[in-house]
Amino acid sequence: MTFEAATERFLAAAGISDGTRRVYGADLREFARWFGADSPVEDVDVRVLADWVTELGRARPGGRLAPATIGRKLTAVRSLIRYALGPERVPDGSFAPKRPRRLPDAPKQGEVEDIVDALEGDGPLALRNQALVELIYSAGLRSAEAVGLDLGDVDFEQELVHVRLGKGGKDRVVPLGEEAASLVARYLRESRPQLARGTENALFLSTRGRRLDTSTLRRLVPHPHRLRHAFATHLLEGGADLRTIQELLGHASLSTTQMYSHVDAKRLRKVYDHSHPRS
Repeated sequence: MTFEAATERFLAAAGISDGTRRVYGADLREFARWFGADSPVEDVDVRVLADWVTELGRARPGGRLAPATIGRKLTAVRSLIRYALGPERVPDGSFAPKRPRRLPDAPKQGEVEDIVDALEGDGPLALRNQALVELIYSAGLRSAEAVGLDLGDVDFEQELVHVRLGKGGKDRVVPLGEEAASLVARYLRESRPQLARGTENALFLSTRGRRLDTSTLRRLVPHPHRLRHAFATHLLEGGADLRTIQELLGHASLSTTQMYSHVDAKRLRKVYDHSHPRS
């Protein structure tokens, strides 16, 4: 099978999100131009991938590609090979440059409050925006998870939020904070009826009565993922353990959650300095 044919079959397969299909499609077609669209997919081996990484690592007019970008392009090619030939045919080896460790950029609690307060205003949209942002921080939601919530996903009686099909296709249940519950309840009572058109089941509605998309959220908060980082960071600073944070964030692996361990180390040092007789 040619690499081009394998690419088209892979991108048409069920279970691939639109975002992944768009990004992987661009990466795979770039690889096909370099490797040869009519070349057999079976010819992609360790040597080919190593040469590809060397090519990607060369300086370009816009500068060198970031290690994360090179890693993503490699993942796209490996995913295609796994789909077309099976996992045993995926070339083994680490080729991508090591990523520099980046610690999460988490706003302080006061900054989160300022973000929510800045959204105050008149009309149904202001209350919707406050409820949306407060809920993201309160429950540690990803942007897509927040706009994907339906009316029945917020349980006020049990103070829970049911996050459906988060990243990795896994559902999870997270606590509903008091501030978020109050704002969401007010939004449902005072604002949503003014925005509703028809029978849309989405929790958060646009001015046209449709489900919000993540671009609207990004216009409200340029980097909404920072609120998720704040959620995890503030829980750790308050004494929560990494396993609990992993479950609340919906991370498949604890290693992903461990990027927050620097916060835990600071907290432990503070406890040590205040408690140990020879600190």
